[in-house]
Amino acid sequence: MSEKMTEKTYRIEGLSCTNCAGKFEKNVKQLPGVTNATVNFGASKISVEGQTSIEELEEAGAFENLIIRNDQENAEQGRSKESFIKRNIALIISLGFILVAVISQLSLGEGHLLTKALYILAIIIGGYDLFKEGFADLIKLDFSMESLMTIAIIGAAFIGEWAEGSIVVILFAISEALERFSMDKARQSIRSLMDIAPKEALIRRNNVEQLISVDKIDIDDIMIIKPGQKIAMDGLVINGHSSVNQAAITGESVPVEKQLDDEVFAGTLNEEGVLEVKVTKKVTDTTIAKIIHLVEEAQGERAPAQAFVDKFAKYYTPFIIIMALLIVVVPPLFFGGDWNKWLYQGLSILVVGCPCSLVISTPVSIVSAIGNAAKNGVLVKGGVYLEEIGHLRAIAFDKTGTLTKGKPVVTDFITTNSDTDINYLSIISSLESLSQHPLASAILNEADKTNVDYKSIKIEEFQSITGKGLTGIYQDIRYYIGSPKLFSESVIEETVLKMQYSQFQEQGKTAMYFGTAEQVLGVIAVADEVRYSSAAVISELHKLSIEHTIMLTGDNVKTAESIGKQLGVTEIKGDLMPQEKLDSIKALRTTYNKVAMVGDGINDAPALAASTVGIAMGGAGTDTALETADVALMGDDLQKLPFIVRLSRQTLKVIKQNITFSLGIKLLALLLVIPGWLTLWIAIVADMGATLLVTLNGLRLMKVK
Repeated sequence: MSEKMTEKTYRIEGLSCTNCAGKFEKNVKQLPGVTNATVNFGASKISVEGQTSIEELEEAGAFENLIIRNDQENAEQGRSKESFIKRNIALIISLGFILVAVISQLSLGEGHLLTKALYILAIIIGGYDLFKEGFADLIKLDFSMESLMTIAIIGAAFIGEWAEGSIVVILFAISEALERFSMDKARQSIRSLMDIAPKEALIRRNNVEQLISVDKIDIDDIMIIKPGQKIAMDGLVINGHSSVNQAAITGESVPVEKQLDDEVFAGTLNEEGVLEVKVTKKVTDTTIAKIIHLVEEAQGERAPAQAFVDKFAKYYTPFIIIMALLIVVVPPLFFGGDWNKWLYQGLSILVVGCPCSLVISTPVSIVSAIGNAAKNGVLVKGGVYLEEIGHLRAIAFDKTGTLTKGKPVVTDFITTNSDTDINYLSIISSLESLSQHPLASAILNEADKTNVDYKSIKIEEFQSITGKGLTGIYQDIRYYIGSPKLFSESVIEETVLKMQYSQFQEQGKTAMYFGTAEQVLGVIAVADEVRYSSAAVISELHKLSIEHTIMLTGDNVKTAESIGKQLGVTEIKGDLMPQEKLDSIKALRTTYNKVAMVGDGINDAPALAASTVGIAMGGAGTDTALETADVALMGDDLQKLPFIVRLSRQTLKVIKQNITFSLGIKLLALLLVIPGWLTLWIAIVADMGATLLVTLNGLRLMKVK
């Protein structure tokens, strides 16, 4: 029997460009025992299917001096000074030889044997890894950045341009180091998430408290969290009362009150009291672990712009080589040009045509933006969704749990005699406590909030009348609460509260009469509370040129129109079944092309799936929202919606700027060939300058607020 193949994930240190990622993936696939391998460039990880060792993986990545670590280790944790020097020893020695060569050139002249020898040593030592990979690629006719540089440096040596050849080696190495630095910086937002949750927790087992590593903590263990400590695991509060800062999960720094049976999350900060928490998830299943996994997977998803650049670079590099060859051959053969001069120009084209800045321009922007979004409590599941948000023209909203809190509350309670309000509320609450009606919890919460005693009231002959309401006897009087159908027409016509009842209904509230068979004693109104931020969010989206905002709800049309007008959405649709919500999204896509659906990630699944981008209200720990939507707004915070729209548009702008600048500076340098002004110095400075500027521009996305 063959041994079952296992998949294992490793972290990669030193992965600087998408070309290198592709090459490393290809090399790993060719290792004996490996059946498949996938590199996630954004997260700097590789998933390997089959049997291999870290040593073999590092050998496959030797062209870039990659360091491989187990997934549990933080691969990017800052190296020691010694390891940095060791890693860049060839570059440092080469740089030293160049400095000595410059001194020799100034004192002995460029043609002196010592000067040439020093430059040659600098080229050999500094370019050893470059040449090794470049020659290997040339043999396979793989026209990579390394092969371009190898041809250029050999050509420079061939025509005696030792100084410029050595400078090309050094500046290319520095350019590669800058790429590594920029990608490390972009990935840092995810590394900081990894470090949020403590690696140990104080656990009580058999009445003994001990510090235990998180990977050895079991479900149902009791965790003790003292004030000022970070919470290590997800769980439920079984004892204590405190406020917890959940910024790591939701992006909001306002502390949340935690008491008995409330959920707490790994990586959040206990601010006040001591909490005893029963662990509910293993360390690999915590909310923060899921967020990190989703963000890393998202960074591996190629955005359309990145896919375009990668495809473009595939044809662009051979084009540059052919162009350089024509520049070398055509002028001397057909126009009597000097071979040395045009060979030099051709070599300069190879250097300036190197696609370093082009291939790094998009991934550094995408990784920076997705990392920034995660830190601010928005999970974007891939570059494709990040780009699509920037193109949105219409956004549809579910009402309950999205624009509203999804929890009905008592908004009004009016009686015919204000002196008996509390007594009447106690009778109503006692009746509702025997009911299974969805609105009962709102009335009971109001009673608890106002300290009304209803538990001591004994209701006799309780009855639930389907579609009408409730009835029961208290102190020999039969009371009713519910719709007007419970009361006779004469009683309804005579009540002074009839106008208030109608007003509540028109306002989109659910109103109920309370009274006896002879008279109406009061009216109570219940409504789903609108989120305080909803109206401001809708207004801000309109300012961001989102042409159309529409509310889609299964609630009745009257309630929908009342809330919709209050919020300022451009269109309101009520009484919708899930299929009708789906049809509405399809119609919107026909009209506006790019449409988002914002829902709770559960009953809006068909509409979320049919939209261009499905955005879920992902309350901290809501697994369904994390799994079903393309984007999740953590902490159920709608205010993050305008933020992610702005971030997406800024990302698109930065990507366009990077691609335009990268190609523009190369075109400008290439035009210098016409008068014969292009030099290797100008070429390498243009290439390195472009790489530096596009990476710094991409990193700006980490600062978008």
